[in-house]
Amino acid sequence: MEQQFSLTSEIRNNRLIIATSGYVNNVGGEAIAKEFTRHFQKGTKQVVINLAKSKVVNSIGMSFLIEIIEQLEEAGGKLVFAELDPAVEKMLAIMGLFTFAGKEPTVEDAL
Repeated sequence: MEQQFSLTSEIRNNRLIIATSGYVNNVGGEAIAKEFTRHFQKGTKQVVINLAKSKVVNSIGMSFLIEIIEQLEEAGGKLVFAELDPAVEKMLAIMGLFTFAGKEPTVEDAL
């Protein structure tokens, strides 16, 4: 069973870094979206989402990530995923998200 969802965030090099832990479902996706929106409204347009501790992203969680990508794209910003579990990376690739978002092996590479 996947652990309960939690996240941390920080601003580094004018980029929002969100690190998740646990299952990215409706609860996790909404938490990511709320944290993103809080910073986006202050002008942050560069976002890194570290999914190293999230091994599962369901379709509802994915829909929240797509919304973030769309908002950033409209504002001239960019989302980069970092430290992806192979299964999550495969699902993001199948969904075509890497056409609109970047991916890097580490947060440092994403910065």
